Amino acid sequence: MKHTHVILLVLLFLTAACQHKTPEQKPLSIIYETDMGNDIDDALAADILYKYHDAGKINLLGIMLNKEGVHQPEYIDILNTWYHHTEIPIGIIRLNNVTPDPDDYAAKVCKLTDDQGEPLYKRTIQDYTTLPDAHVLYRKLLAQQPNHSVTIVSVGFSTNLARLLDTTADEYSPLSGKELVAQKVSRLITMAGGIPDSSFYEYNIKEDIPSAQKVFHEWPTPLVTSPFEVGEAIRYPAESIENDFKWAEHHPVVDGYVNYMPMPYSRQTWDLTAAIYALGGDSLFTTSPAGNITVTDKGATLFTKNPQGNRYYMSVDSLQAANVLREFLRIIPSPYK
Repeated sequence: MKHTHVILLVLLFLTAACQHKTPEQKPLSIIYETDMGNDIDDALAADILYKYHDAGKINLLGIMLNKEGVHQPEYIDILNTWYHHTEIPIGIIRLNNVTPDPDDYAAKVCKLTDDQGEPLYKRTIQDYTTLPDAHVLYRKLLAQQPNHSVTIVSVGFSTNLARLLDTTADEYSPLSGKELVAQKVSRLITMAGGIPDSSFYEYNIKEDIPSAQKVFHEWPTPLVTSPFEVGEAIRYPAESIENDFKWAEHHPVVDGYVNYMPMPYSRQTWDLTAAIYALGGDSLFTTSPAGNITVTDKGATLFTKNPQGNRYYMSVDSLQAANVLREFLRIIPSPYK
């Protein structure tokens, strides 16, 4: 009889344990928005996203380009192919012509050849002119996702996001762009602005001020921005680029870094900070109280506290900056096969 009681107690304990088992966390759905080619931090941020995607921590739904050009989508295709994720769709921007540069690092990597004169890196897409407009691809991807499930990481100009807000009902959704964003997006993480200095006009803002004004004013979900001073405080070391990638015979991000400017140089990590924050690294930074962010007609970004607001900005002290850099150095140089 005592044995029966023991068995019953064990069964009850196991049943209770199973009922209280912590459910597995679902991967975070991410859309990456980039002006790839303007600065090398976009490519380093992409590396982190691919690795988190492979680790099952995120589902990288798509990559959107807010820099117009011939080689930008080709370079993204090279990355998708090299990282074995040719299924990730690419959206491009048309009729924008912000910061055209026919010979940026993306173009230089696309033109690299091997000893036989063949392209050094494989591609998957045959015709980049057939790629969809980013704001259209946004609608397609968002309509397919559960409500309030998508995080957008935007590390370039606001043009595509502004165009998305202005879209109307289509084959993918009967909702307007703003309604679709409100329904499907959890939050928008940007690299933009310079919060402490009202006379500072940050690059991603000033190159398309009207779009930035629209997004910071009208975007319906919480928005967190990594301002200029955060990435300025954390620099990815040249020593890592020169010494930590010997496991790869050729690496499109390293080649991008080398072709961005003469080596050696340690580069600011503006876009990486937005990416790592979105991927669960918010504990590495200080997040401001809730408020509003206004973009002036000259391109400054002004923050005001407001408990009812849903705009925030990141900051770091020296200890946090060191911890963030340590995290970058843990992820980026790790071998990829």
